[in-house]
Amino acid sequence: MARIRSVDDRAPEVELGPWRLAATPPGACAGPGDLDAVTDWIPAEVPGTAAAALQAAGRWSAAAPEPIHDRDVWYRTHLTGSGPARLRFAGLATIAEIWLDGIPVLCTRSMFEEHVVDVDLGGTSELALCFRALRAALDRPAKRGRWRPRMITPGSLRHLRTSVLGFMPGWCPEIDHVGPYRPLTVEPVRLRVSAADVRPTLDGDIGRLAVSLRVDGPVGTVRLRCGGGEAPLAEVEPGVFAGALALPGIAPWWPHTHGVPNLHPVEVRVDDAGVDLGLVGFRTLALTRPFEEGLALAVNGVPVFCRGAVWTPPDLVGLGSDGARTLLGLARAAGMNMLRVPGTTLYPPPDFYDLCDELGILVWQDLMLANFDYPHADPAFAAELDRELSGFLDRTQTAPSLCVICGGSEVWQQAAMLGAPRAVWADAFCAGTLPGRVAALRPDLVVVPNSPSGGDLPFSPRGGCTHYFGVGAYRRPIEDARRAEVGFASECLAFANPPEPGTPGPTGPADPLWQSGIPQDRGADWDFETVRDHYVGALYGVDPAALRAEDPDRYLELGRAAVAEVMEATFAEWRRPRSPTAGGLVLMLRDLAPGAGWGVIDWTQRPKSAWYALKRAFRPVQVLLTDEGLDGLHVHILNETAEARALTLTLTFCEAGGRVAARAERDLVAGPRSALTLTSAALLGRFFDAADSYRFGPRIHDLAHAQLSDADGSAIAESFHVPGARPVDRSAIGLRAEPVATAEGPGLRISTDRFARGIQVLAPGARPDDSGFHLAPGASRIVTFAEAARPPRGRVRAINSDEIVEFGHDG
Repeated sequence: MARIRSVDDRAPEVELGPWRLAATPPGACAGPGDLDAVTDWIPAEVPGTAAAALQAAGRWSAAAPEPIHDRDVWYRTHLTGSGPARLRFAGLATIAEIWLDGIPVLCTRSMFEEHVVDVDLGGTSELALCFRALRAALDRPAKRGRWRPRMITPGSLRHLRTSVLGFMPGWCPEIDHVGPYRPLTVEPVRLRVSAADVRPTLDGDIGRLAVSLRVDGPVGTVRLRCGGGEAPLAEVEPGVFAGALALPGIAPWWPHTHGVPNLHPVEVRVDDAGVDLGLVGFRTLALTRPFEEGLALAVNGVPVFCRGAVWTPPDLVGLGSDGARTLLGLARAAGMNMLRVPGTTLYPPPDFYDLCDELGILVWQDLMLANFDYPHADPAFAAELDRELSGFLDRTQTAPSLCVICGGSEVWQQAAMLGAPRAVWADAFCAGTLPGRVAALRPDLVVVPNSPSGGDLPFSPRGGCTHYFGVGAYRRPIEDARRAEVGFASECLAFANPPEPGTPGPTGPADPLWQSGIPQDRGADWDFETVRDHYVGALYGVDPAALRAEDPDRYLELGRAAVAEVMEATFAEWRRPRSPTAGGLVLMLRDLAPGAGWGVIDWTQRPKSAWYALKRAFRPVQVLLTDEGLDGLHVHILNETAEARALTLTLTFCEAGGRVAARAERDLVAGPRSALTLTSAALLGRFFDAADSYRFGPRIHDLAHAQLSDADGSAIAESFHVPGARPVDRSAIGLRAEPVATAEGPGLRISTDRFARGIQVLAPGARPDDSGFHLAPGASRIVTFAEAARPPRGRVRAINSDEIVEFGHDG
């Protein structure tokens, strides 16, 4: 149901006192009456976890997390108030028992359900929460599944509705999550509107809003307001008022890459009282081809190339949402228009979806099912899962950002990779039950059975959605990104991405803690640093192992550059107009711990080289160069925005020192939400061995450079192609950096005489708007530091330059 935000100040307040926490041996205290003998209490925050409270008390460390699941954890507080009240528990991890004044009021075994308990208060009451030791439940004998995952242990997790975070060695830190991790509120029963159902739809250019309310007590009139329109609601049954509003010409909601994420406030007037039902967005969502041919989405009738990353909680210890706005802002700034919440984590809180609505970021939401053979035939398990799904869809019913509901992560893949036939891995819940439940509750969503799924095997790259690691973990050449004909990559391009220099935590391979931060699939004899090293060797012709031993800083410098080049090249292949790929989500957005994790943003929320690469790869107005062999280079111009763009395209072939071998320039108009492909031959008007395919003689160019310029001559997108080997020997290239003032804040004009590869802009305490980019011979560009209060200090270096250029003030 929609969240009701109105408040009647005439109702008495209920006050919660401070919380205290204690851990006891399993079963030592049967109820709150046994707690008088417990003396070791510490302060605790709610919402929060036992780990966060113990950490604040100096008794626990995320760097060396001690188990908590082997104990019962108790929370106690007093609340003051009188009359009927509603206890609302938004999230309890996991096996929880609740008492009010010693009387049990709730027992739950699910971390993912919200619970509401109506009580009658009589002054001062004691509220006690016990979270029973999860280890005891995990150790209890239970029916084994038909397969056993290697990534997640123990197998008994399949019977419990709890997050598998903390149970995946090599994937994330082993932190035990226990406690009231989501808000616990005590609300006086005071709102006349006790429930609201809000359904926005878009029909052509007409927004339609259907609302149903349950109103307590006698009512005179009920009126609905939204988008400048107003309509009465009629009493359709005692206490239930319903009606609809048509809004011609309503501004629709778009992902930010394709338009404005317009939101509209909804209010209901019950007699003279206003009831705020939040914000709604009007949009349509559809498949542009059968799912079996590759997932492809259209929003408001416009095909959208979905790009982004896999989301993980911003606070792995307390499971709070602090930092979510910063992370989502960085995702948007990088041009991401979709995030996937995987089944290995937990459902984000409602304000996550509010932020995604506001920022124009689509959300792919997995159910919290991952890898296991879940007991769907067990009535109790099935009922828990149904309540979980229904509650989630109710809480997010007005979120236009929510677009995909998926039956879980790698459940089908796990079984198929162990040799099980389709009859085993294509479970009836994901294939049949889930689509029906979603159609009844949120018919505007796309349902995906599992991630991955859709092909002859669940992980086949061409059908449905795949977890594509051909380029990446399986160390295939970059050309495999095209050869695989990926339909939609709901996970891809995982590397051990080194953080930027100066990031707190392990500093490099020489640090003994460095290896602990490297992701590794359990049981594999390789890790994701090995994957990164492979591409360092393949791209730059160096021996990563020798370089690591001889020059660790250079080793990491080339590692950062290699990851960036691979990501840009892969998405260039996937975004070209003739590509079958309709989306790619990188594993993952943020590191869960210090070190070189999968994240394109480190654990301190500082972007890495991969983030900057994706920012360049994801531009809504973009130029791409692809190698088409005997057909030369193809130049692709993309304009995903709603406005036509008058642009100038320049294509230059030159030596590293700048001597031009061939050049073409063309003015063009890129229509709204359009794509155009031009060949190098068509642009030059003559034969030129652009891709170095014919080789009738020595190659006369070292570089191809395509640039799109706006009407005022400013460059808005660039693409580079380097034929043959990519040597990165350091030499003098005439690299320069000069501080300048810009309208966006302090800036830096960077220029070079010769081709500069992978220019890194390092400014402690300030974030440049780009880093790791190439610069054509004789070219310059301005990098800004929008968040810097004054011009920062730092240095500029290219991976093929022996020059280190210092910049900044002396004060």
